[in-house]
Amino acid sequence: MILNSRQAAVAYRCPYCGINTISMVGIFSLSGDMFKLKCKCGKSELTITYTSDRKIRLNVPCLICPNSHNYVISSNTFFEKESFNLSCTYTSVEICFIGTHEVVMEELKKSDIELNNMLQEAGLDDFDFLKNELPLNDPQIEDIVRYMLVELDEEGKLKCECEHHGESMYDFEFRDNSVDIFCRTCGASQKIPMLSVTNANDFLHCDGLNLKKRSKKPKPPNV
Repeated sequence: MILNSRQAAVAYRCPYCGINTISMVGIFSLSGDMFKLKCKCGKSELTITYTSDRKIRLNVPCLICPNSHNYVISSNTFFEKESFNLSCTYTSVEICFIGTHEVVMEELKKSDIELNNMLQEAGLDDFDFLKNELPLNDPQIEDIVRYMLVELDEEGKLKCECEHHGESMYDFEFRDNSVDIFCRTCGASQKIPMLSVTNANDFLHCDGLNLKKRSKKPKPPNV
């Protein structure tokens, strides 16, 4: 089944009140300013922009992460597919549904059942625990940092200034709102924000780290 190329249904679940919000979006509604799909509670909104190269840019509130996710898809995918869903970058939980009105409604029902099952299995009422700040000594965060240091080092993606000066020895230390990754041999380091499980997952998906020595502040001139 092919959609009318001029419109598609778009839906998302508000991370604050949990209500599903759905609207028909047409090509003409995207030809001007940014299209905003707002939840009735007023605390969240999904935005859609039609770019100059005929792509559709979406900013979608996430049920799990504290920040929205950005996606760019082709206009053909947006307007012509019967069903197309967008998922949270970190958990694969579907957070946006695009397609015909009938199919999107069915996808929302299926998603509701899956989310309820996930919560029941975890013994939770909602996903707010992932949005909250965690103590830096939380075992989840420490395990992620330790795991990534080993992985990056083994893959040669963790580098410092020891290349020509000796054997590197990598370690980390938690500070106020971050973790310092450093080399005990040369002293090069890098600070990584670490406020929540989401920050830890950002670190888990990093491609590599290049530790640098911090430049010393110049001494004031003698008077």
